Amino acid sequence: MKRNYKLLLLVLLLAFASCSFTTKKFSDPDKDKLLVQLITYVLDQGHFSPKDLNDSFSEQVFDDYLEQLDPFKRYFYESDIKEFAAYKDKLDDQIKAYDLSFFNLTHERLLQRLEESKQVYKEVLSEPFNFNIKEDFSTDYKDLPYVNSKKEMKNRWRQQLKFSTIANYDDLISQQENAVKNNSEKPKSLSEIEKEARETTLKSLDELYDFIDDRQRQDWFSVYINAIVEEFDPHTFYFAPEEKDRFDVAMSGNFEGIGARLQKKMDVITINEIISGGPAWRQNKLEVGDQILKVKQDSDEPAVNVVGMRLDDAVKLIKGPKGTDVILTLKKVNGTIEDLRITRDVVELEETYAKSSTVIKDGKTFGVINLPKFYVDFEDYNKRNAASDIKLEIERLKAEGIEGLVLDLRNNGGGSLQTVVDMAGLFIKEGPIVQVKTAGEPKEVLNDKDRSIVWDGPLVILVNELSASASEILAAAMQDYKRAIVIGSKQTYGKGTVQNVLDLNRMVRNNTNGDMGALKFTTQKFYRINGGSTQLEGVKSDVVVPDRYSYINVGEKDQENPLAWDKIEPADYTLWENYFDYNSTIEKSKERMANNEQLKLIDQNAQWVKKIRDREIYSLNYDDYKATLKLNEEEAKRFDKLSDYKTNLTFKSLPYENKQMEIDSVLKQKRERWHESLSQDVYIEEALNVLNDLKMAYPVKTKVATNAKQ
Repeated sequence: MKRNYKLLLLVLLLAFASCSFTTKKFSDPDKDKLLVQLITYVLDQGHFSPKDLNDSFSEQVFDDYLEQLDPFKRYFYESDIKEFAAYKDKLDDQIKAYDLSFFNLTHERLLQRLEESKQVYKEVLSEPFNFNIKEDFSTDYKDLPYVNSKKEMKNRWRQQLKFSTIANYDDLISQQENAVKNNSEKPKSLSEIEKEARETTLKSLDELYDFIDDRQRQDWFSVYINAIVEEFDPHTFYFAPEEKDRFDVAMSGNFEGIGARLQKKMDVITINEIISGGPAWRQNKLEVGDQILKVKQDSDEPAVNVVGMRLDDAVKLIKGPKGTDVILTLKKVNGTIEDLRITRDVVELEETYAKSSTVIKDGKTFGVINLPKFYVDFEDYNKRNAASDIKLEIERLKAEGIEGLVLDLRNNGGGSLQTVVDMAGLFIKEGPIVQVKTAGEPKEVLNDKDRSIVWDGPLVILVNELSASASEILAAAMQDYKRAIVIGSKQTYGKGTVQNVLDLNRMVRNNTNGDMGALKFTTQKFYRINGGSTQLEGVKSDVVVPDRYSYINVGEKDQENPLAWDKIEPADYTLWENYFDYNSTIEKSKERMANNEQLKLIDQNAQWVKKIRDREIYSLNYDDYKATLKLNEEEAKRFDKLSDYKTNLTFKSLPYENKQMEIDSVLKQKRERWHESLSQDVYIEEALNVLNDLKMAYPVKTKVATNAKQ
């Protein structure tokens, strides 16, 4: 992929720092101490909201660090924790003095406990599990106490491994039932199946410990460093040298894999985003929110359990050469467990670009533009960027005679700040778009200074809980001007901060310690033109509609240590005056939404998904376990008809794309898939209803203003 795509993977407002304080140089023969020195200095001098390194800070680092080291509480004993507790209120002093005593103690003890645990899990898995007895298992690890004895430790491992094995046991029974139906193999006894299930669990643990054994001291030290820096806010993060290299590769724009971005929370790896056009997107079975439990290569090798594995290590298993298969065992958003085979391919980011379509409703032609990211070439802004592309798509749509426009920002995680300002300027005459504040400095108001308006007709913006950062800036500005009606989730993601990435090697004098890695840290907050922050609160939709994420904790407010919401003075701006029925249009839409049966079913599904995901008690009795699975599957069938929803709307590509599709079958497939999803989209349907309702004070211009944006 070309250089100008190198930052397209970013889902945050992000810049590469050229910070004034980097003129200070550091040197220390001890690399670990030097790293603490560098990071504490940068965060103190450059973070938007520096933390006081006090006893309270120390206690938070202490708790979070131990949780990351031992989230299942199956390594450390209560006696270890009591010994560690001597440092609980002293870590702030150690950090200031670059003292690594606490890290050294916990690191050595962890290595000892890890070695001991190998014997424990092998002993547990050498004995059969009895799936006939009544026994429950809790996944509420936060409230789980540490054990006091080796006997208690073995029982903890027994319960956790029995929970893992019962899933393998059920898989093998299901496979046998299918095989027997097809007369393809001789039935095995339940004891044979139980033994095979245990062997699969053992293989997964052995694989996991192979990864753990490969970890070096610097890997564990990175965990400690991040326990410190993540107390500042959820977007501040230290990239160790190897992670920094992977970050740089990720920015390059293409790779071979399945086309999904992953996120790790506690010990669970979750699908965070499906990359448009990639293998997973084309297959259309993987969903945001699905959890990956196991990864199996296209071979006879057993699946590898990735629960508890480092995210980077799991990614290595999932990625692979084009044309090869990977089989993911998933816990779906709805709570069901299933295997999904995906053929890897080269994942490119062409679908990051804006795309548009026309649709006719009630005799009127409307335009729909989907924008997945606020992309830009950071080396040359005048090359292709989201704002110039949106302008071009509007010009093409106007040539088709559209009378209203839907801008779809759902799942758009953000990108370039400048493109937001330029894009907002396409819809208003001139004025402020967003306010930016750096700690200790006056606010800066970013304005649209070009008096031309590219689109002055009815405008609807679609958002959801995953619309973040730059998306929130645009939606907020259009809402504050009363220029557009925002339809979507109760609120957007709620990320109102800007990050920089600093290469720490630039700060080291005569470095003989090797690569020091990089630090991403929060340097600014942005604010709406009405003065309110989008931090935590996001943008509240004018018309709130439920979706399957309505009750799931996915926003900034659900992260650890987010910066607070606050407010500054509003900017000086003038409301859009060309709609005389803005408020009545919103009321009509709300009334339609309240009576929409599809949305009622979506809301019921969202509540059910919430209930499934919040469940923490599981039976280790197979009959009860199986009964619960069947009940979940039956309940899930209630919502099958959600995918049967159809509108009578037909979406069409623009003439220039029709010509491209004559010679590009992949593009044709992408557009057909997109148009089909639009025709089943109740939110798009309502957006078009709103456009139909909006009355304008004067007709839509038929010619696009051509003044260049400055």
